[in-house]
Amino acid sequence: MRTLVLNAGYEPLAVVTFRRALLLVLTGKASIIAEDGEPVVGPNDIFGRPSVILLNRYIKIPYPQDMTVTRRGVLRRDNYECAYCGKTANTVDHVKPRSRGGIDSWENLVACCLRCNNAKGDRTLKQMGWHLRITPRAPRGSHWRIRELERPAPAWSEFLDSNPAA
Repeated sequence: MRTLVLNAGYEPLAVVTFRRALLLVLTGKASIIAEDGEPVVGPNDIFGRPSVILLNRYIKIPYPQDMTVTRRGVLRRDNYECAYCGKTANTVDHVKPRSRGGIDSWENLVACCLRCNNAKGDRTLKQMGWHLRITPRAPRGSHWRIRELERPAPAWSEFLDSNPAA
């Protein structure tokens, strides 16, 4: 079972095993915010199985200001939906084709289904008469750096909604 770790400012910091989370709570470094599943029974005590914990002290993480563009990141940012037709996306497309000077940037890459990608080829949106369903931009928020949040647990939703990606 995974546990979401929130910094003292309630921003997502990491995802750890429930055993690591319980250790942080027992050593006084964190507090349990939400519990889920069966309790943990120890020799002298019974503890709730932590689903979300909050660190008691704020941890400053020196994240770089810019995020590197990756295929996985573009698909995740666009929620695995094609920017042209809305179907399930499994590849990325350059809005301004590379053959016409387009670069690999958050603003020029969108998630795309194979059918739309093949139909568009190296043409521009204007030539195709298409429009984007989204405005591509770099994702924001510290939770984008946490890989395990691609498939968040349902109990975490109220703690992640306050940190929108866009």
